[in-house]
Amino acid sequence: MSIKISHQFDAGAIDVLRADAPHAIELNIRKDSHSDIIQWFYFRLQGAQAEACTMRFLNASAAAYPDGWVDYQAVASYDRETWFRVPTSYDGKVMTIEHTPEEDSVYYAYFEPYPWDRHLALLDNAQASPLVHMLDLGSSVEGRDMNLLVVGNPDAAHKVWVIARQHPGETMAEWFVEGMLDALLDGANPFARQLLKDAVFYVVPNMNPDGSVRGNLRTNAAGANLNREWMTPTLERSPEVLCVKNKMHEVGCDLFLDIHGDEGLPYVFMAGSDALETFTPAQKAEQERFIADFKVASPDFQNAVGYPEGPFTPEVLTMGSPHITHAFGCLALTLEMPFKDNANDPDPQAGWSGPRSVRLGQAVLQPILQTLRAK
Repeated sequence: MSIKISHQFDAGAIDVLRADAPHAIELNIRKDSHSDIIQWFYFRLQGAQAEACTMRFLNASAAAYPDGWVDYQAVASYDRETWFRVPTSYDGKVMTIEHTPEEDSVYYAYFEPYPWDRHLALLDNAQASPLVHMLDLGSSVEGRDMNLLVVGNPDAAHKVWVIARQHPGETMAEWFVEGMLDALLDGANPFARQLLKDAVFYVVPNMNPDGSVRGNLRTNAAGANLNREWMTPTLERSPEVLCVKNKMHEVGCDLFLDIHGDEGLPYVFMAGSDALETFTPAQKAEQERFIADFKVASPDFQNAVGYPEGPFTPEVLTMGSPHITHAFGCLALTLEMPFKDNANDPDPQAGWSGPRSVRLGQAVLQPILQTLRAK
């Protein structure tokens, strides 16, 4: 049987240059929509069972984050449920996956996908709870639904916003939200019970539905990086941000979490709003308390390694978290999870994964509760 590589499915993305022999497969990573950004890939290989496959990604050095390939291991699955890491190397120009599939059909991806069907199931399962009201905020560039889950009493004293997947290829973000919602809707969870006495959660599990389905790493269907659209979002270029921002100004915001993934750093960490010229010592102290509480709640989270502090530039106010701190005066944080592994507690089989992202989402209720109690 001849081998075949396909990608015409939800989030599939690859350009096949050569696939006539298992040991000499040549690929290019496809560009995001209306953008030169390349990094995300997801494809299916058939016909190579028990064959030693060598897959070379010839344009890997042109990736948006080429350092992301250093010490990186791609993920693979036979059933799209259980994902595992496969041997991957990078020589500074070409990334190479070497793997001998045990089955006739195998999938390879940059990170464990979060399928659109699972996204819809997440919404459906959540709205089945009497604690949840689902709202439609509008539509994406291509007309996909922008849904908001309101968890708890909208008249509660504290308004907590959690958004995920502004960058659609950062699928660990929606896995995180799934875990957070599971915990929040668990009637036996003491953190959830305490939180929902005084807080309402506004949750957008997927900020970028078009990019998610198209298999983009970073942009929406119009080529916009949504995390640079918060100052002046438009209906034509970034309706996803526009509809969420409008709702936030309608209901208010007391705490904001923007969930992401980082290509290069093999750690879980937070980025705050320190670059703002108006950032006060009290806001800094609140931010540091949240981080300290999160370290207690989950050993996967740390603050020894993260982004270096940078100066204020006009771009800062176009980004979700600092924009929200500036607009509402509240604590706003960007959570980053690795595409690689957690170097503090590596898992050679799975690396950082969907299930670990779920557990981290469950753990975030503790620092949220501590933060709101201190207000």
